[in-house]
Amino acid sequence: MSENMVLTRKGYEELEQKLEYLKNVRRKEVAEQIKVARSYGDLSENAEYDEARNEQSLLEGQIQTIENQLKLAVVVEEDEMNFDKVSIGAQVKVLDMEFNEEDTYKILGTVEADPMNNIISNESPMGRALIGAGVGDVVEVEAPDGVIRFKVLEISKGEQAK
Repeated sequence: MSENMVLTRKGYEELEQKLEYLKNVRRKEVAEQIKVARSYGDLSENAEYDEARNEQSLLEGQIQTIENQLKLAVVVEEDEMNFDKVSIGAQVKVLDMEFNEEDTYKILGTVEADPMNNIISNESPMGRALIGAGVGDVVEVEAPDGVIRFKVLEISKGEQAK
């Protein structure tokens, strides 16, 4: 993980809060689980102890991942953005030219992406195609079924759906 991670200010703050919770709340909870499991006796045949140690390992992995993400984070300040062109933090209304259907997407970094809620990553095929496009531009997105063409109808700050 050597590349910068693009985050909005809100996404950065949410990661900081999650890290704080994992370090100060979950660590204590898992330590208590290990302590209780140790009290059950023989550790070589203690399933509760093994489970608590596995939980501790997963937790420490999560903490390390978030710490790395925060170290590599490049924060995009949405309030300072110009929405003449699609960029990270923009909400984009597009027209699927084949089906004549409109959709709206929010473009964020990979950490904040949530495709089920139309929050797409700048690194996704759709995100890559839209970055830099202006209103009226037609972009092509490579999809498993072939190329899909979208026309950019509107670019705005929009609201983050998370």
